[in-house]
Amino acid sequence: MNSREEEIATSLDRLRKRVDLALAKAGRSDKVTVIAVTKTYPLSDVEILYSLGVRDFGENRDHEGREKSEAIPANWHYQGQIQSNKISSIAKWADVVHSLDDPRHLRRLNEEVSNEKKLSVFIQVCLDPAPGRGGVLPNAIAALAELALQTDSLKLEGLMAVAPFGEDPESAFSRLAQIHSKFRHQYPASPALSAGMSGDFETAILHGATHIRVGSSILGSRAYDR
Repeated sequence: MNSREEEIATSLDRLRKRVDLALAKAGRSDKVTVIAVTKTYPLSDVEILYSLGVRDFGENRDHEGREKSEAIPANWHYQGQIQSNKISSIAKWADVVHSLDDPRHLRRLNEEVSNEKKLSVFIQVCLDPAPGRGGVLPNAIAALAELALQTDSLKLEGLMAVAPFGEDPESAFSRLAQIHSKFRHQYPASPALSAGMSGDFETAILHGATHIRVGSSILGSRAYDR
């Protein structure tokens, strides 16, 4: 095992222990899906993670997701803001889309998904009073959920959200938990909650997150000029 493999293995083990502690603190007996976000990191890091048993990978950029998914057969999550001109590509390589917030994108994804697969989707909820990172307002969730449930190629998994810049994650995810509770009651077949990143995933788990999206906690600081 080389130094990079040792570094990633150590970080991954530390992360898993933190997840277990957060679950125990929340009194939960279920599991959390850890999505390793590999945006800007090289394919070699993805290969190391795969060798360590990781099977869920996240990308914010279509071109990176497409290239890496061709090399590594895993469960690939797209979590960036959706651009209309990228939908056809995303529908081909992604297994899960976390950032659905537009009925037009939903319809296009449904049309573009091949007959051989079902694309899992999360509805992104906007928790920010000054929206900038996408998402629908809470009062628009049901309309998008109903539309998703009418499609042939999409499987509605649940809700996704990002804590707003500058807001205490405890406050943001507490509000999200209330929104999610109402959603689960209305849509019991779609109970998942994608929330929490490297800086706040423990708080998200305390408030019911079933999927967390972490990159730097496993792979170290990003070099955006890669």
